[in-house]
Amino acid sequence: MIALRIGKVSKLTGVSARSIRHYEEKGLINTSRQENNYREFDEKVVESINTIQLYLGLGLTTDQIKEIMFCQYPERQEHKEKNVYCEELLLMYKSKMHEINKQLAALTEAKIHLSEKIKQMEQKREEENE
Repeated sequence: MIALRIGKVSKLTGVSARSIRHYEEKGLINTSRQENNYREFDEKVVESINTIQLYLGLGLTTDQIKEIMFCQYPERQEHKEKNVYCEELLLMYKSKMHEINKQLAALTEAKIHLSEKIKQMEQKREEENE
């Protein structure tokens, strides 16, 4: 097992040290302390942070992410027990999928509207230049 300091974890994940501390405070990742009180992470934290970043990118909150990562088994992290099934997780995924589908529909509608406006403006510009 390789022990990593927060600066190295930050470089490996592209996540700020401040965010890493926040994830620790929220109970999303674990750390130990050296005698000089420096944080020390094991190399598995990189996978956990990448998972957290993925979920944040999907728009989940840190509380929702904690529910996903620890499900109803708080003593088991996701990367240790990947096949643990959680009804709450399934419901959260379905809810998030519904939300994303609504956002996609709104974006598609906005794209259509903008395309029409661009086309109208380009036609008007061509007419004025003739």
